[in-house]
Amino acid sequence: MKMKPLLFAIIVCSLLWISGCSNGQVNAGVDVNASNENEFPPTISGTIKIDDTQHEMKAGGYRWERKQGSETQVIQTDAASPYQIAEDFKAIAIEPNQKITIDIEENPQLFVYLWNNNEREIEIELNENQITAPASKGRYIYEVFATWPNGEVSYTFVVEVK
Repeated sequence: MKMKPLLFAIIVCSLLWISGCSNGQVNAGVDVNASNENEFPPTISGTIKIDDTQHEMKAGGYRWERKQGSETQVIQTDAASPYQIAEDFKAIAIEPNQKITIDIEENPQLFVYLWNNNEREIEIELNENQITAPASKGRYIYEVFATWPNGEVSYTFVVEVK
């Protein structure tokens, strides 16, 4: 009769040990794969909002990494520059000094750059995920560089100040 409690205790301990040793890993930092654990690299969209109208930004190059056991998997792409991406991007017509709100999933750290023909020209001040369009008429190419603890993505959008 004393064997039944001992057998029950062994079974319960074995089940706890097996479940405790399972390979359920959690990434440090922001889990940008929360919507789909198997999706790697994750697809994270970015939009801008101008006067209650959302516009999709074009994703460019990215770099993502994740731990799998004792190994780290890294995926990195080399895409066209924001200037090259802008060649096929229809400019969004806006007014001078208009506010542009940047919205990217998972709240990354953001850096915004104005591009000239070949490179980043200047970093644009970001205030509560908003920038202000230039006062002068013209076509402007912006790069939004988003970083998370385990990845980074470059986004591009183009505005035409009327």
